[in-house]
Amino acid sequence: MATLYPPLQLFIDGKWIGKEGIGKDARQSETVLNPATGEALGELPHASGADLDRALASAERGFNIWRAFLPERRGDILRQGALRLRADAERVATVASLESGKPLEQSRIELVMAAQTLEWFAEEGRRAYGRVLTQRQSGTRLTVVKQPIGPVAAFTPWNFPQGNPARKLGAALGAGCSCLIKPAEDTPASALLMAKALQEAGLPDGVCNVVFGVPAEVCPYILRAKVIRKLTFTGSVPVGKELTKICAENMIRTTMELGGHAPVLIFDDANLEQTLNLSVAAKIRNGGQVCVSPTRFYVHEAVYQRFLAGFSERIARIKVGNPLDESVQMGPMIHARRRHAVHELIEDALTHGARLHHGGAPIAGPGFFYQPTVLSDVSENARIMNEEPFGPVAIINSFSSFEEVIAKANRLPYGLAAYAFTDSAKRVQLLGEQLEAGMIGLNTFAISVPESPFGGIKESGHGSEQAIEGLDCCLITKLISEG
Repeated sequence: MATLYPPLQLFIDGKWIGKEGIGKDARQSETVLNPATGEALGELPHASGADLDRALASAERGFNIWRAFLPERRGDILRQGALRLRADAERVATVASLESGKPLEQSRIELVMAAQTLEWFAEEGRRAYGRVLTQRQSGTRLTVVKQPIGPVAAFTPWNFPQGNPARKLGAALGAGCSCLIKPAEDTPASALLMAKALQEAGLPDGVCNVVFGVPAEVCPYILRAKVIRKLTFTGSVPVGKELTKICAENMIRTTMELGGHAPVLIFDDANLEQTLNLSVAAKIRNGGQVCVSPTRFYVHEAVYQRFLAGFSERIARIKVGNPLDESVQMGPMIHARRRHAVHELIEDALTHGARLHHGGAPIAGPGFFYQPTVLSDVSENARIMNEEPFGPVAIINSFSSFEEVIAKANRLPYGLAAYAFTDSAKRVQLLGEQLEAGMIGLNTFAISVPESPFGGIKESGHGSEQAIEGLDCCLITKLISEG
């Protein structure tokens, strides 16, 4: 498998750059680990200040080149990049599983979604329409046009190493912008393979630049350079707030896709067996390391005990192990820090009186594995009820009335995703109106396709990725008045 993992490099102005340097110019680097084994996958170079300056200058030049390409030609290159990813699908998916720890089948699905996202923006970029306004005076004309905003900075997390870069690159490139992307240092190879596919598809030098480094140093440097006109960020609420402050210094437009703590409302008329099967599958997806992962399960008291027993039984049957094993359903946590953070939250919940039904401990051996965990009767004073767990932990509490459960679901400052299961058409309508989230799944956990907006409200961020909203975030609106 080591031969499948590509060399780790920077990608600046069409050139692939390793960690090599001369004397004081040698780049710092960090070791990328396989979370399933703890073994090294490769050495990742960090961009120096000079590297970042070159990448910023390259993005500025690349924008002037790329914006001049007609939308149809830009779309052809994006489609060809997607085709190259599809042609190398098994290798690309395997690389993603090696560095992220997610089961191989999940990486395959993610690759398809990433390719579809590039393809969708390839087409939608041709539909950045303006309009002509009605005349107010004979011989005059008012025209509204859409134009690319400028160089885009994109900072992505590790949990979807193919999907997150595809969303950000697809929107920026589809709109006619260049993009300077800093993927997560834990999962660098997937984004590099995407950049390679786009380069081979004919993307001009400088239109896409890929850098790595210490996030707290690299990200502010990029944003304060007065080159970037738009930031798209996926990550935690605290980091998102800090980046927003920096962007305000130069009025950089932002899209912030931040944390969540998704409630799941299960009513007494729901199809319980189907709901259980869907809920467990959604909970263990990527080990719960998903921003829209279901976390707080509120179950009507009439079916609470049945749901709790059924969920615990199903979780106990989940096979945890090496993600390259086709029979494995859940892989490891991304690193030891994430595993430790999840364990601390569970321990705190137990001290607040929560009941443990399954799991609750790390799995011995190499890698960063943790048992899928089920907690019930969890106090709202416990940290896990107020902080995003981002791990394989299901919190199951009961409720008795519609008004009560809506209040519980909406009480946190998060508003990314929410779910509910019921057979009542009237209740479905009320849930859509009253749940406070940017994305709501009713009788489903499927809330993301390339043509649907992806984003949250409240402290879960602002703006949307994907869909026409994602493209529009990379465009400016200009009025042209002719007299």
